[in-house]
Amino acid sequence: MLANLLARWRLLVQSLAVILASSVWSSSALADWKLNMPVGVTPTSQDIYGLHMLIFWICVIIGIVVFGAMFYSIFHHRKSRGAIPAKFHESTTVELAWTIVPLLILVAVAIPATRTLIAMEQTGDSEITIKATGYQWKWKYDYLEDDIGFFSTLSTPREELYNLAEKNEHYLLEVDNPLVLPVNTKIRLLTTAADVIHAWWVPELGLKRDAIPGFINDNWMIIEKTGTYRGQCAELCGKDHGFMPVVVEALSKEDYAKWVAEQKGETTADASQAAGAAATQTDAVSSDAAPAQAAADREWSMDELMAKGEQVYGQHCVACHQPNGQGVPPTFPALNGGAIATGPVDAHIDIVMHGKAGTAMVAFGAQLNDEDIAAVITYERNAWDNKVGDMVQPAAIKALR
Repeated sequence: MLANLLARWRLLVQSLAVILASSVWSSSALADWKLNMPVGVTPTSQDIYGLHMLIFWICVIIGIVVFGAMFYSIFHHRKSRGAIPAKFHESTTVELAWTIVPLLILVAVAIPATRTLIAMEQTGDSEITIKATGYQWKWKYDYLEDDIGFFSTLSTPREELYNLAEKNEHYLLEVDNPLVLPVNTKIRLLTTAADVIHAWWVPELGLKRDAIPGFINDNWMIIEKTGTYRGQCAELCGKDHGFMPVVVEALSKEDYAKWVAEQKGETTADASQAAGAAATQTDAVSSDAAPAQAAADREWSMDELMAKGEQVYGQHCVACHQPNGQGVPPTFPALNGGAIATGPVDAHIDIVMHGKAGTAMVAFGAQLNDEDIAAVITYERNAWDNKVGDMVQPAAIKALR
């Protein structure tokens, strides 16, 4: 009976060993075990990683020495061997040793740590300055030298958020407009906020800065490799804190110059010239200006406003007021049948554009263009059970600015 149990136990152990050997210790399994911090693609991130590994190995050595001495003492001075405890109290040598050795270790660690901290603050001689402003719950990026600005909002489909569709690889880490930057260029990043405290954080760039209302923090980076780098807001900033990703797209200098030219609406010839010089700026009139102007001035149909409004609502309003317009009272009031969406249209426009002080309703006048504001107001007044029937044209919003 005992031999049978031992045989079964040996078989179980062998089976577990095979499973571990084929899974845990396989290269593919180990590749998924990302237990360490990333090395990163900027000098700062690499310095931080080197500092982290230095301190890690110092801690490993200290652990081996301390636990080695402890286990050696437990084993060789155990009572069963007849060990007799020593009769002493103070030891000047020991006191000096455990005071001087930690002091030397701290000094050895402080030197590279201080060097890294000082280097992180050297924002001078930057070639590009970007201002990142945190909003609940999105980021606004302003390219100060090129007069380019846009909002970056979570683009994960709402079906994935509500478990109605399979989640993709970059779930909650994808945006409609990423921050585009050139490689091998010193970039100064200014961070601030328009409402509450946020934090701009991208691990592979080795950069994390608080974004505080009324205060500007700065940092710098030189991205050494093209690619897409993802991060998040790292400060608890409200109910949708987890829906505020940061996505940085690093391009070559030539591709970045082309992107800048496209954003400024320059012609193809201007874009080629900018790509060759990597710094050429022109005053060309935007080729998209005429269509944009026409979109704001023309008369929109109800169907067009409703389709556009549903899209804008899904990007900017659904998190607080919910897909069915029921909101989360009292913090986020219902729009379906609510006094705002069914009341005077002027009051509706005012609260969307200017927000409401003392509440979570922020001003969208600076965040959305004329078409977006007109469309989302029209949508809110005619969606769900709201059948007010009126429309707000982009031209009316333009006239109010």
